[in-house]
Amino acid sequence: MSQIREAVRPFPKAAMFELAAQGYRSPFEQLIACIISIRTYDETSLPVAQRLFDRARTPAEMIHLTPPEIDDLIQDCTYHEPKSRQIWAIAYQLIAHHNGVLPCDTELMRSFSGVGPKCANLTMGIACGQPCISADIHVHRVTNRWGYVQTRTPEKTLTALEAKLPQAYWIEINELLVPFGKHICTGNLPKCSTCPVLKMCQQVDVKNHR
Repeated sequence: MSQIREAVRPFPKAAMFELAAQGYRSPFEQLIACIISIRTYDETSLPVAQRLFDRARTPAEMIHLTPPEIDDLIQDCTYHEPKSRQIWAIAYQLIAHHNGVLPCDTELMRSFSGVGPKCANLTMGIACGQPCISADIHVHRVTNRWGYVQTRTPEKTLTALEAKLPQAYWIEINELLVPFGKHICTGNLPKCSTCPVLKMCQQVDVKNHR
């Protein structure tokens, strides 16, 4: 892990961790930003989330925007129209049933439309400091390529990592493997020749590399 930390140091942070570093680290902000990021590149989702939070950072502020106004603010992200309705609905439910505050409650987060284990766990890890693994496509691909786990979906990778990965790394695994997977252990032609952890990697399913 120390070698990977050093390897990703020159690259931009994963979007949710960058937002947290900028002060957007409440459970509500992290959850909404993660919804925005679904099927959207970090290079797009980060400024989109910042633009939305310039207008509304809390459920009480968000509820004063209409779904079309939210949609206008997040239109650069993928599936922006349904996401705008989801974001407004979450803010409404928090105002109506939770005193306008999103608690650190995984089950509650996953009860919201559009929120799966990836976003719930990422929010719990970053905003709440709870040991949770967020297994996105990068975490899934890299850990399977290493041969550390042998799974077919991110959901199964999550379960496998929970059983094997020391809990001290549960939050950090996503923070490190997102930039590692984007810039070094890429989907196509991974940069194996300069990879700092090549000696421990089984290069599972790697046909060609740089």
